[in-house]
Amino acid sequence: MKNIGNYLIATAFAVAMAGTTHAADYTLKLAHNGPEQHPFQDGAEALKAAVEKSTGGAVTVQIFPGEQLGTEEAASQMVKQGTIGCTIASAGGGLAPFVPEADLLNLPFVFNDMDHFYRVVDGPVGERIAGKVEASLNAEVLGWWFAGIRNVWNGKRPVKSPDDLKGLKIRVMGSPVLIDTFNALGAQATPMSFGEVYTSLQQGVIDGAESDHVDLLVENFYEVTKYVSLTGHMYLAAALVCSKSQIEKLPSDLQEKFRVAAATGTQAEREAMAGMTNDALAQLKEKGLEFHEVDLTPFREKVSIVYEKNAESVGGIAAITELASQ
Repeated sequence: MKNIGNYLIATAFAVAMAGTTHAADYTLKLAHNGPEQHPFQDGAEALKAAVEKSTGGAVTVQIFPGEQLGTEEAASQMVKQGTIGCTIASAGGGLAPFVPEADLLNLPFVFNDMDHFYRVVDGPVGERIAGKVEASLNAEVLGWWFAGIRNVWNGKRPVKSPDDLKGLKIRVMGSPVLIDTFNALGAQATPMSFGEVYTSLQQGVIDGAESDHVDLLVENFYEVTKYVSLTGHMYLAAALVCSKSQIEKLPSDLQEKFRVAAATGTQAEREAMAGMTNDALAQLKEKGLEFHEVDLTPFREKVSIVYEKNAESVGGIAAITELASQ
């Protein structure tokens, strides 16, 4: 009887373990270059909460903000190698160095408004670029996030025309299109990682940069700059890019739950960015930054050469026309 009892206990334990579909835990690291106050963090935390709830803790997400694991480009390389689970890679700093077609989204003044931006990234153009990213980085693109409408700013003088940019060293991401854009405007385009910007401004290595209002606020750039020109030259897209090899380590049902959670994170980030942008503008004005409206006509004229130079690499004139018509 004792042996039979032991057998029944062992059998019951085995059945119970079989019923526990995922005995092992799975942890994915997610990297981004924003501080914890950035909408990227809101999106990442929403993804984390959703997947940990839906999987009962079988899948967990560790978030590494502020370039803790490396620059945008380095994080994209880590995803490609399968050493981290996901990164939030902007089209300018995290995608264009690997996928020239991603620079289509970085062309100056290519978007008319937010509705146009989302029609593009959520439509055939965004899907096609995502496919290129997936092939290049051995990854899955699980959503397009929004990283803000970008303006040029500096600490030396107000910029109201392209002539005012002459000689200014302006930090840009590693996108060839962005480098060409600011060189065409007369500035000295200076590529560098996001984490170097504040110190470089302090030390006079650069005179300014281009970013959205949220970055100006949460990165404390307002402490080391003065004049913001409302050029609105770029709507920065960012992709939630996840390692295919790491996703495929998850059982199939957990993979789907992770993808659903990624959609939750995408929506949360978009909402956080929309909500924070106007608030950031008000706070920046209170902190003493000067905001200048500009006539965009001469800026648009100066950068027309950027379209000609980069048309082939971003997918051709047809790709540019398709984006513009969305």
